[in-house]
Amino acid sequence: MAKLDEGMIEAWIADDPDEQARAEIETLLATYREGGADAAEAEAELADRFDGTLEFGTAGLRGRLGAGPNRMNRAVVIRAAAGLTAFLQERVGSDFHLVVGYDARYGSKQFARDTAAVATAAGARVSLFDQALPTPVTAFALKHLNADAAVMVTASHNPPKDNGYKVYLGGRAVTDSGQGAQIVPPFDAEIFAAIQAVKSVSAVPRAEDGWQMIGEDVLEAYLDQVVSLVPEGSKDLKIVLTSMHGVGGETALKALNRAGFADVHVVEQQHSPDPDFPTVAFPNPEEPGALDLSFELARKIGADLILANDPDADRMSAAIPDPRGKDGWRQMAGDEVGSLLGEKVAREHSGDAGAVLANSIVSSRLLSKIAKAHGVSYRATLTGFKWISRVPGIVYGYEEALGYCVDPSHVRDKDGISACLQLATMAAQRKAEGSTMVAELDDLARRHGLHATAPLSIRVSDLSLIGKGMANLRSGTLTELAGSPLESVTDLSEGSAQLPPTNGLVFLTERGDRVVARPSGTEPKLKCYLETIVEVPEGADMTQIRTEAEARLERMKEDMRAALGI
Repeated sequence: MAKLDEGMIEAWIADDPDEQARAEIETLLATYREGGADAAEAEAELADRFDGTLEFGTAGLRGRLGAGPNRMNRAVVIRAAAGLTAFLQERVGSDFHLVVGYDARYGSKQFARDTAAVATAAGARVSLFDQALPTPVTAFALKHLNADAAVMVTASHNPPKDNGYKVYLGGRAVTDSGQGAQIVPPFDAEIFAAIQAVKSVSAVPRAEDGWQMIGEDVLEAYLDQVVSLVPEGSKDLKIVLTSMHGVGGETALKALNRAGFADVHVVEQQHSPDPDFPTVAFPNPEEPGALDLSFELARKIGADLILANDPDADRMSAAIPDPRGKDGWRQMAGDEVGSLLGEKVAREHSGDAGAVLANSIVSSRLLSKIAKAHGVSYRATLTGFKWISRVPGIVYGYEEALGYCVDPSHVRDKDGISACLQLATMAAQRKAEGSTMVAELDDLARRHGLHATAPLSIRVSDLSLIGKGMANLRSGTLTELAGSPLESVTDLSEGSAQLPPTNGLVFLTERGDRVVARPSGTEPKLKCYLETIVEVPEGADMTQIRTEAEARLERMKEDMRAALGI
C-alpha cells in the first residue's frame, strides 16, 4: 500500500464544510498516526476514501456514504452542484431554472438543500421539493415547470449505505428528443470538467434561502396525469402493494385509489420510508426474497396481483397467480411485463409508423416482433433509460431491469407509479373477461414464440474480477451455448452505426439463443442477460414449452459461469 498523503487529507479536512465529516476523517487519521492495533485498518480506510474522486458520469454520482473524496458526502455534493451550476450558466445563462428532488435515504434531504443553496447563490431560480418523493415526480416536475435541469438525490435500489445524485436536462439546456431525460455524453464529461475546476468547497457561495418550495400542487398534477392514462372499465382487482421501505408507497396508493382501484392492501412492514431497509437484504424487487412479505400477504387475502416499487419508485415489479409457480404465485420477469405493456401501447398506435417502441439491447427481442405485427417502429438502444427515453418518436420504452416508460411526453424516464396503474388496468380487464395474465402471456407466446429470459448476476467484492470475467469472455474460449454453436460474437466496445461504444459482448447461437454480458453501471456486478426462443406449435402444452425454455436457460447459465471463470 502506498504511503498516505497526510497533507492532502489535512487539506480535505480544512475544506470540508460538515463538522461530522471532518471529525470522521480526523478520528481515522489520529488512529493511523497512533500506530496501535487499529492503525492498519484506519490506514486502509483512509486509502480507500482518498483513492481518487467519486467520478461524475452518465449516472451522475453514486457511491457509499462517508467522508472523503471517494464517498458521497456534503463536500462532494457541493462541489458537484457548483460544477453543474457552472455548466448550466455557460449553456443557458445565470437565470437557469433548476428543480431539486430527493428520496428518504440518509443524507438525501441535506444534499438536496446544499444543491439548492449553491444554485440559488449563483443567481439561478431553484424549485426544491418540500418532501421526499419518487424519482418520476422529479422527472415530471422538470417538464411540467419547463425547467432547464433537475437533480434527484437518490441511490435508487442500492444498499442502505449508498446514495447518489442524478441529473436531467430540459428546457433551454436540451431542445431535441432528449429534453427531460438523464444526461448522456458529452454532457457528463462537460459537467465533470466543471466539477474538477472547483478548487475549494468552502469557497463555493451558498445561499441561506431564496429558493422556491414545491408543494402539493406538482404532486397533484403528476397524479392527475398518471390517472388520466387509465381508461374506463372494471377496476375489480385485489392488489397487494409494497414500496420496499422507499418513498413510493403513499404516491402509488393514491394513484391506484384515484384510478378506481379501491381494494389495495399495503405491506405494512415496508410501506413507510426507512433508510435502513430492515426487512430485505437488498432493497431491489429483483433480488431473491425481496417479495416474500408480499407473497405472504397475497396468499392470505387471496389477491389477484402484487405490485412492488423499488425505493425511489422508478421501477416496478409484479407477481401473479400462476399454477406453475411456487405455492400458486410467481414473480414476472421484467421482459414479460415489458412485453405486455408494449403489446398494449402497440395496439393503441397500430399502423402509425411514426410511433416508436424502444428497449435496451439486453432486453427481449419480443418487443421488436410486437412492433412489426402492429405496424409501428422499433429501436434498440444501449442499456439505461438515459438512452431509451431520448429515442425520437418514442411512445413506449422499457428495459428488463423493471423499468417502464409509458408516458414519455410527461416523464422522460422509467416510472414505477404509472407502470403500476397500467398493469393493474390490464389485469382488471383480463379478470372481467374471465381470463388471466398467464393467458395473456401465453397468447403472446403463441403469436411470436415463447421468448424466455433470465439474468445471471455475479456480485463481487473485488472489482478486478469484473474485468477478469470480461477478458475471459473475450478470449474466445466460449464456442457454444446449451449445445448450439455460436453464430456470432459482437464486441459492443467497438460501437456501430446504431449504437455508441460500450463495454459489452453479444453472443448469438445458430439456434437463435442470445446472451449479452456487461458490467453493471450502478452496482459491483457482472451481468449476463440470457434469452431463448421456443416456437409454439398449434395446440401445444404451454407448461411443457415453458419447461423446455427454462431447461435451456439453465444450461446457458452453466456455460456462461464456466466461461466467465470468476
